[in-house]
Amino acid sequence: MAQRKSRSDRRIDLIEAARRAIIRHGIDGVQLSHVAEEAGLTSGAVLYHYPDLSELLVEAQHAGMERFYEQRVRQLTTLTDPVEKLVLTIKSGLPTGSLDPDVRLLNELGGAAGRNRVYGVLLTSLYDRQVSMYQAVLDTGAALGVFRLSADSLTIARNLVALEDAYGYRITARHPVIGPAEAAELILSYARAATGNDLAR
Repeated sequence: MAQRKSRSDRRIDLIEAARRAIIRHGIDGVQLSHVAEEAGLTSGAVLYHYPDLSELLVEAQHAGMERFYEQRVRQLTTLTDPVEKLVLTIKSGLPTGSLDPDVRLLNELGGAAGRNRVYGVLLTSLYDRQVSMYQAVLDTGAALGVFRLSADSLTIARNLVALEDAYGYRITARHPVIGPAEAAELILSYARAATGNDLAR
């Protein structure tokens, strides 16, 4: 006999279904029926767990964002070398390819942020946290004498996040000559100039 899913497991499934529905129909076009179809449930079953569809869509967006801050911070705690930390941070902020679902979700969110205050707040919060993550790596490297920063760490960190976003979009837009490896190298070229380090490790 199949074990019945817990309420929390069902909500996790619905968040994943909502993410797929957003990618398929767009953040402005997704409807309750689309989420239900992706989840293999009735619309009523979805509403039982999420009476407000907008709450589910926000949770789906937040789940997609976790990879670009929380997971990266956890990875950074396993390293001590600022060079390794900076290289890892840069490479882990890019899409894995043109179909990367997390980045496609962020692109959908970015497109709607000007029309939806909640989405704008989510994106701004993610950007600010990513900047602080980079800034901590840069400040540590500078304090240890590993980096010779060409500008203040906040400026460099903001530029690094902006480059991530720009090249991430190019990758998901299927640019013919900019894939994940090429984008990483382009961002690293800026980081080398900004830190005075060849970032060779």
